[in-house]
Amino acid sequence: MTQREAIFPANRHSLYAQHRYSAAIRSGDLLFVSGQVGSRADGSPEPDFEQQVALAFDNLKVVLRAGGCGLQDVTTFHTDPANQFETIMAVRERVIGDAPYPNWTAVGVTWLAGFDFEIKAIARVPQAA
Repeated sequence: MTQREAIFPANRHSLYAQHRYSAAIRSGDLLFVSGQVGSRADGSPEPDFEQQVALAFDNLKVVLRAGGCGLQDVTTFHTDPANQFETIMAVRERVIGDAPYPNWTAVGVTWLAGFDFEIKAIARVPQAA
């Protein structure tokens, strides 16, 4: 049976303890990353939407790095996709850059615990990790 390992980045934000979840779980060569939001260190939402999206991507990259991975398969959750999409795409372009692009799914939702954007990923851990 494959052993599951909880992954936490250094200087993790308080939401992990507050809501009792792991940043990611490594199982075999897969890393299942919990949804990452644009939270400040104290767990509060970044009020500026564009900065909230950028911070969510930053938080995702930190968790992926702690698990020995890079940006791979991505799912994003949006509270107002029609009005947020242009901003999200601009930030995503800066973060992801040129092809090859990761898989990506965008989902409209009505509630994200005070946040307006959340991003999660499943990544394959490279053999060297």
